[in-house]
This record gives sequence, structure tokens and C-alpha cells, in this order.
Amino acid sequence: MNLPFSRVSRPMASWAAVVAGVATAALVAGSAHAVPGHRPWAKPTVVLVHGAFADSSSWNGVIKDLKRDGYPVVAAANPLRGLHSDAEYVRSVLDSVPGPIVLAGHSYGGSVMSEAADGDKDVKALVYIASFAPDTGESTSGLAAKFPGGELGSALVSVPVSIPGVGTGTDLYIKQDQFRRVFAADVPRKVTDLMAATQRPITSAALDEPATRTAWKSIRSWFMVTRQDLAIPAESMRFMAERAKSRTVEINASHAVTVSEPKAVADLIDEAARATTR
Repeated sequence: MNLPFSRVSRPMASWAAVVAGVATAALVAGSAHAVPGHRPWAKPTVVLVHGAFADSSSWNGVIKDLKRDGYPVVAAANPLRGLHSDAEYVRSVLDSVPGPIVLAGHSYGGSVMSEAADGDKDVKALVYIASFAPDTGESTSGLAAKFPGGELGSALVSVPVSIPGVGTGTDLYIKQDQFRRVFAADVPRKVTDLMAATQRPITSAALDEPATRTAWKSIRSWFMVTRQDLAIPAESMRFMAERAKSRTVEINASHAVTVSEPKAVADLIDEAARATTR
């Protein structure tokens, strides 16, 4: 039954006054900490670029952490057909994102984002995760062979393919029985069995194509070096990070660090975002 206001009991009125008082106190307390003219931080969009032998789902754990922290996230589907055409595709993804961007790439995805982000004023930070950062004229395959310690090459199998608009080419896969050892040794076997079966191949031409643009020369960068990496020697990553003047962190992880250590990856992306877009 609805009661007219004049008939509300004294206990109910007293309780309403207490609730109102608490709400008012909370507002006052909040305003006391507000900075005049200060606007809340609008977090940048994080765009993620996967590398060879993986797909966008390799970022799932990282995406979960980033979204929990309030970041908008886009995981681009890297075509893995050719460095320049892949970069053109990623550039179109960047063009579709409004506002500031933090761009992160894993493995060959670093080569692609270096090419794609050059000259893009919306890209505020580059985050290389167990990645390549080629200079002009360098190829991904050339950098992979620059330092000893990589074991990926011996685990690859070549498959002839027909590439629309190009003709014939060669796709590279990791042999499924060696996938976990050379790519994801710290990931549970039941997961790596699925990763091996669903791996995305890359053309040999994409790995051999020389870079023509180098975004890391004009955009601040962060680099995660994976010490237990058998796909890219840690020394190679240190070399690339040092010449790019990247803020560098090292972690005891395999090449598949986005799967095995997603929180560490998300934390580095968050650090880059806070340093460049606040």
C-alpha cells in the first residue's frame, strides 16, 4: 500500500536522513580529491599484431587482462603473406581506430607493426613482445640468423602454395611434433597440441622481404626479451632493443610468452600506455 509522505513513520524518516547524509559526505569527499580542470584518463586503444605460426587467439589471455583494466582492444588478423602487404593491412586497421593507440606485436608481428606504424601520429607507443624490430633493408629471416641459438629453422616444413595475384610460393609450418619444444615449451602440452594443429603458416617471401620503414626510430618503444626462446635468440632481441633505445624487460619464458605469461605481457603494455598517453 502506498502511504502519503505525511504518514511515513519516524524510524523510516530517520533512516532516510542517514542514507542522505552518507551520500552527501561521499560526494564531498570525492570532490575534495578532484583536481580542478583535470579530466579522467581516456585509455588508448591497444592494437595487437600476432606473428607467424599463431593467430589472434594467441593474445586471449593478454586481452582478458587488458579489458579488465579498462582498455579497448583490437587483435588484428595478420595475413602472413608478405611484409609490405601485411603492413598495409595492419595500417588499415590502425586507420579505423579513433584516438591514441598503443601497438604491440609478437614475433614477426613486430616487423609488420614497425612498417605499418611509421608516420602514424595516433600510435603513441610500440611494444615488442619476443619480437623483431628490423631496420631499413633488413629482413625478418636475416635478423633471425644474425645470432646463434635459434632452433626454429630446423623444425620448419615447406609446402608449395598458390598465392592470388602473386603466383606460386612457399608456406612454412612448424612440424607438429616439434612445435612445443621450439615455440611453446612452457605452455601445457594439451594447449600446444591445439596450437600446433591450428597454426597459421607464413610465406617464406614474407620473412625474406626487407623492411622499408622503421617506426621505432620516431615512436617510443618497449621490448620484452624472452630468455628461454628457441625461435628468436635472446641476444638478437637485446641487440634490436638496444639500438631502438627501448625500455627493456627480460622474462624466463618461451617464444609463446603471450600464452604462457599473459599478465606480464599485459603489464608491459599498460606501462607503455601510461608513459605515453596520460
